[in-house]
Amino acid sequence: MMAEHTVRSPLPGVFYRSPSPAEPPFVEIGAPVTADQTIGLVEIMKQFAEVKAGADGSLTAFAVDNEAAVGPGDPIATIDAR
Repeated sequence: MMAEHTVRSPLPGVFYRSPSPAEPPFVEIGAPVTADQTIGLVEIMKQFAEVKAGADGSLTAFAVDNEAAVGPGDPIATIDAR
């Protein structure tokens, strides 16, 4: 049975799906992830915090767009946890 895990923003800021505009996203929807895998970054005042998947499984959706503003605890992505 799959359990749904919601990845939440660790702090307020801007969410980025890739390490820089010229690089591909950390992970695509449908891809397998591990709990400690980085799936995005949240930037606040030029400080970047990695957003980890938090569960092993597959990434099923992003709740926010790339470069969207997020608040602390806001849902960022959904993972079907194994």
